[in-house]
Amino acid sequence: MFETLLQTKLYLPPARPDWVARPRLLDRLARSPLTRLSLISAPAGYGKTTLVTAWLRQLDGIPICWLSLDEDDGDPSQFFRYLAAAIRPLPHAQTNLPQLLQAQQAMPAKALMAAFVQDVTAVPDPFILVLDDYHLVDSPEIDAALTFLLAHQPPQLHLVITTREDPNLPLPRLRVRSQLTELRAADLRFTPDEAAAFFRQTMGLTLPAEAITALEQRTEGWVAGLQLSALALQNQDVASVIESFGGGHHFVLDYLVAEALQQQPAHVQIFLRETAVLDRFCAPLCDAVLADSAISSHDVLAHLARANLFLVPLDGERRWYRYHHLFADLLRQRLQTAQDEAHLAQLHQRASRWFEANNLLLEAFRHAAAANDVALAARLVEGDGLPLYFRGEATPVRRWLESLPDAEYRARPALWVTYASVLTLTGRLHGNIEEILQAAETALQAVTPDDKTADLLGQIAANRAMLGVVKNEVDKIITQSRLALEWLHPHNAPMRTTATWTLGYAYQVQGNWAAALEAYAETITQSQKSGNIMTEIAATTCMGQIQEAENQLQQAAETFQHILQLMGDPPWPAACEACVGLGRIHYQWNELARAEQYGQQGLALARQLENVDTPAACGLLLARVKLAQGDASAALALLVEAEQFVQQHHFDHWVGEITAVRLQTYLHQGDFTAAAQLAENHDLPLSWARLHLAQGNPAAALEVLASVRRVAPEDRLPVLLQQALAVAEVGQGETAVTHLQEALTLAQPGGLIRPFVDEGPALARLLYEALSRGIYPAYVNQLLAAFTATDAPSTPASQTSAADAELLDPLSDRELEVLQLIAEGLTNQEVANRLYLSLHTVKVHARNIFSKLGVKNRTQAVAKGRALGLLPPI
Repeated sequence: MFETLLQTKLYLPPARPDWVARPRLLDRLARSPLTRLSLISAPAGYGKTTLVTAWLRQLDGIPICWLSLDEDDGDPSQFFRYLAAAIRPLPHAQTNLPQLLQAQQAMPAKALMAAFVQDVTAVPDPFILVLDDYHLVDSPEIDAALTFLLAHQPPQLHLVITTREDPNLPLPRLRVRSQLTELRAADLRFTPDEAAAFFRQTMGLTLPAEAITALEQRTEGWVAGLQLSALALQNQDVASVIESFGGGHHFVLDYLVAEALQQQPAHVQIFLRETAVLDRFCAPLCDAVLADSAISSHDVLAHLARANLFLVPLDGERRWYRYHHLFADLLRQRLQTAQDEAHLAQLHQRASRWFEANNLLLEAFRHAAAANDVALAARLVEGDGLPLYFRGEATPVRRWLESLPDAEYRARPALWVTYASVLTLTGRLHGNIEEILQAAETALQAVTPDDKTADLLGQIAANRAMLGVVKNEVDKIITQSRLALEWLHPHNAPMRTTATWTLGYAYQVQGNWAAALEAYAETITQSQKSGNIMTEIAATTCMGQIQEAENQLQQAAETFQHILQLMGDPPWPAACEACVGLGRIHYQWNELARAEQYGQQGLALARQLENVDTPAACGLLLARVKLAQGDASAALALLVEAEQFVQQHHFDHWVGEITAVRLQTYLHQGDFTAAAQLAENHDLPLSWARLHLAQGNPAAALEVLASVRRVAPEDRLPVLLQQALAVAEVGQGETAVTHLQEALTLAQPGGLIRPFVDEGPALARLLYEALSRGIYPAYVNQLLAAFTATDAPSTPASQTSAADAELLDPLSDRELEVLQLIAEGLTNQEVANRLYLSLHTVKVHARNIFSKLGVKNRTQAVAKGRALGLLPPI
């Protein structure tokens, strides 16, 4: 991931031997690590970078992570790739951010910053991170990410930002909390003494004190103005130079740059003008761009360095340089004026070829795009085995594609496919992707079929499969995934892995879990080979969902926890599905607090992503939790929010499940009318059966359940429970117990509790009957313990009048005592010891209890006692 980055952006600039010492500013910076942020904010030419470099060079033993920013770093993906590279040398730094950046889909900046925080939290010692020229980053997303960093900043990290304008960060809050060190233009202006030292040490000029004072006053201590005036003084007297300062900085700069350039030899002026197309350069690159053997770039760079002509070294070896930003801007203006577009394109093409030859593919692509060389740019985007947009560069590629006229697409059908792939990867799934794919297909019909054409058709199919995933269009996903795997080139690993995952997803939705698991296993294997952690996480998440649906809850929980471990703490947004999966599992286990915690976490993560339906799953889970806690109003509010989300994003496959829980909530409130009206508009057999049971019409419920021809695996348990309740109501007790036993057999391996409790007290009575028959006694006792006092059909043992009325021969007080101790699990001898009775007397009491309750053993006696309210709930 790091091999395509310009390493010079990560180098701390070398110290200048002739730099003017500024102890008053260095002292302030020396105290800045006590704060979170050092902000050096001033217009161009005030020596911000030079000052910070001098300060950092004085520090001993503190690691420095340096990042020089430019306009292209406004793309969050690129910004964070360089940020990951900047902290890479830190001891014990983790690698969550690099892994997340390898995702095929672009991730939100805040999620990337959360991963960055994880990585640097593990660094044991203090270090400094510098973002130089932050004003060039025009990105609200990155501003928000840095705000997140400042709120969650590890204490060992100190952040330094140099900028021409204040960033959109919470500076007032940091000031109030004494967490901000600031240096501004007023602080950075040269004093008269510093100006004198600058002319003498840096520029090699000895000037009268009054001339220095005049120049310092005219420039207002502006370092760039002082430097340009010194250059002008090489051919003019002081008086005429001072006279030139009649306007603002821009006027002065334009005049003085003109003076400085005119003093250079002709070949140097050509060098300066034509290399202005480069943001950063070295001698070999300049030679390639100039293509003029009469000019030695090495010699010219040495001359410019000696002349202090706004050349900024970027590494300690002085191999790579850039021009001062002000100087570069004016050089480019002059280049635009002096040369035609054809010549400018030629310069960019030469730069592109040099960068490509040196494996700096993003820079090569950008210069090809600047040259408007579509063929070259398209070839660079396609890459050698791995397209550029799969290497974290989807955003600049998308911007370039958006700028191309239709004629270019008609001439190169592959561009349509690339455009669709980039839109899919960047999450723009609700746009005109299908129209783009159709245009690509139409254009390819005129192309001679070959391996390249087949691969493009495979990419079209893979994109269509991804579009189908958003809407759960199973048939479309399967058809397109299979076509993709048939046509894609064997070496097109990124697309083949994606198509394998989409195929598994379709099988999962279809209920063909064996085929889905096979596809996911293949996806995980291929993802691990290619280092694509996001497709690995997607496939692993889906495997956990299948385990969950098969009631293998412990195994599913371990799978989801493994995903969270892969993503670190705090987790990435892609962990939202694992969180809501864990929430559902803890809900099934009746651990409502943990279920709510995971549901809230999943919802917060999902809201950072685009075009995912996970917020609906989270809202549904949280509504179930609220209903289980008895807060029906809160449950309805969450369901309304989930419905609105589903309607807004057209996730229609969630409508049925949301409606079913809403109907349950109405029944909980006793609002049968609202429940009936809701059921009328939806084909939900289980909801109808539940409504009929609530209305006291079990025959109608059984009729509805009998009409269900195919029961989805995840619906088997609720269907069995509904059947058990319905047949019990019509007097078929044995059949009811049979259905209940089958449900217990299905649920017991996963330890499911909530599906039983959610059916209410009627099911508790059936469970007591099952317990009296010795059916899964330990599990049934666990289920009964989960029913609340208002749900369970029981009363305290001291208030037994209702129970006594059901017994022909009520239990005596002593027999009640014995029954309670039996329920606690005591043996007859232990009961005798507890009540100071003989063993024989206890046995007599036990026989009397069995006889009065009409049972044959201790287990049945305890179950019957609970059912009659003679014993408290477990």
